[in-house]
Amino acid sequence: MLPPQALLLAVVLALAALQALASDTFIAAVYEHAVILPQPTEQPVPPSHALALMHKNMDVLEGAIKEAAQQGAHIIVTPEDGIYGWRFTREAIYPYLEDIPDPVVNWIPCIDPSRFGPAPVQERLSCMARNNSIYVVANIGDKKPCDSSDPDCPRDGRYQYNTDVVFDTEGKLVARYHKYNLFVVESQFDYPKEPEAVTFETPFGKFGIFTCFDILFYEPAVVLVSKMQVDTVLFPTAWMNVLPFLTAVQFHSAWAMGMRVNVLAANTHNTSLEMTGSGIYAPAGARAYSYNMKTEDGHLLIAELDAHPRLSPASPPAVSWNSYALSVERFSKNDHEFTGIIFEDLFTFTELTKPGGNLTVCQKDLCCHLGYKMAEKRDDEVYVLGAFDGLHVIEGQYYLQICTLLKCPSTNLSTCGQPVETAQTKFEMFSLSGTFGTSYIFPEVLYSGVQLAPGEFQVLADGHLINRNPTSKPVLSVTLFGRWYEKD
Repeated sequence: MLPPQALLLAVVLALAALQALASDTFIAAVYEHAVILPQPTEQPVPPSHALALMHKNMDVLEGAIKEAAQQGAHIIVTPEDGIYGWRFTREAIYPYLEDIPDPVVNWIPCIDPSRFGPAPVQERLSCMARNNSIYVVANIGDKKPCDSSDPDCPRDGRYQYNTDVVFDTEGKLVARYHKYNLFVVESQFDYPKEPEAVTFETPFGKFGIFTCFDILFYEPAVVLVSKMQVDTVLFPTAWMNVLPFLTAVQFHSAWAMGMRVNVLAANTHNTSLEMTGSGIYAPAGARAYSYNMKTEDGHLLIAELDAHPRLSPASPPAVSWNSYALSVERFSKNDHEFTGIIFEDLFTFTELTKPGGNLTVCQKDLCCHLGYKMAEKRDDEVYVLGAFDGLHVIEGQYYLQICTLLKCPSTNLSTCGQPVETAQTKFEMFSLSGTFGTSYIFPEVLYSGVQLAPGEFQVLADGHLINRNPTSKPVLSVTLFGRWYEKD
């Protein structure tokens, strides 16, 4: 046993070594993958066929991982469904699943692949991480046997989970997350009995992980950021874009700003299903992103991020989201108020009939205030100010409060709220605020061509969103997207 002085010296040296390894910044990568899909079938294929398909996708991912590592990336995130796709029944997906152990077992599949039974996918992912000295994040399927002693055990005697895994630079399994909020079409998977708040530490910050639809719910998404205090969220997703608010790059960037955390979002790429939009997002805005509905190519993004964004001088201040809106008088109502539908939600709209001015529109307890000045009022484009305060019930139930300035697809007001990707109108000034009942607000400005506007707007500490300068591109929408979790 070491004497006390020697033990103290060893501890001091160890802490010094860890501090030396720690970094204020790191290089992040995400890969948007055009997944090679299996042929649709309701019956299981032979395991060899399943593995052959997964190897084809992993060949592509391995190329992206090598390139990212060569460019200095410390971690790379790959998409949800990125190894085998999504065309499955419960029975048909079974040959693609592996038993994924709890990371406490201290396992490096690349070195000891058969320790927990056949695990060729985990072995290869582990070797990708180990051989390239990079953290690798991937989405695969986990299977866990159960029996009649468990009253919740499915009839086929197993649980099947949509699962994220993380391997460190040595190839060790350091994180496993079972998706808690399954999308409506994920009948091949089971819900975990409890939500999991999965985190792990690195020399470049504390990371948390969840999957796709999870981002819209309190558990685990908000828990990881607000209670577990992660610095960066890893976010494999298979996101189908829904303009004007739930476009991948728009909402994921807004979530990073609203939660004041880094988000590494890797989407699948399939234009027929409108799946595209990946990014590396910081609280102050996007560092790199891609939205591509024109080709079927995958895309690698790499950018530098602050390891501890809350401590960064670039991190925006905490916001009191309703302070400004509650302090101003309600602007006078005009004669152009009407209702319209966005993603099955009934909004209250008012038209921007003049090239500039102040407007208010209210619904229930939410009043949205807009001050604006267009660079030019065009006769062929219509913009509205909209408010929604209520429970969204399509493809999941969650309570929203939304204030938005948005372009309508045509001059016909009945089209307002429908998807639109192009615009011509620029704004010299806009200021948007709302009397929100929740503190979870996600701000974003979307330009024509589904382009983000990093650095061109800001949210002040009293909760109103303003542009920094006259907009450089025509505006599709300016939105404060609120989630009132307590009302779900």
